[in-house]
Amino acid sequence: MNRTSESDIGKLILRLTVAIMMLFHGYAKIIHGVSFVESMLIKNNLPAILAYGVYIGEILAPIFLIFGYKTRFSAFVIMCTMLMAVYLVHPQDIFEISKHGSPLLETIYFYIFSCIAIMFLGAGKIAVDSK
Repeated sequence: MNRTSESDIGKLILRLTVAIMMLFHGYAKIIHGVSFVESMLIKNNLPAILAYGVYIGEILAPIFLIFGYKTRFSAFVIMCTMLMAVYLVHPQDIFEISKHGSPLLETIYFYIFSCIAIMFLGAGKIAVDSK
């Protein structure tokens, strides 16, 4: 019988944290649409159709992370989604500090570096990928 290790529980907690928090962003896109993303893409001379990729990065990939399916790739997709958000909406804010002394893009950096950690760590044993 395989015993679940503490590191596997830690990997699960990391996956769930990133995925559930990202799903809130995806839910907002379902409710309000992607017109803001479309306008930012057009402003940056990119095709507006790319805005629908947000549904992959903010809904599908997080669901995959929750189940531990295609974990490393799903984390990569979320990371790319966040990098695109920086490029489209916050390029001037990369090194900015808020009035409270924290990075202005603190939440985005959390997603990016947590996804990098997941890409290195993998899903762990509490995942579809481990079966």
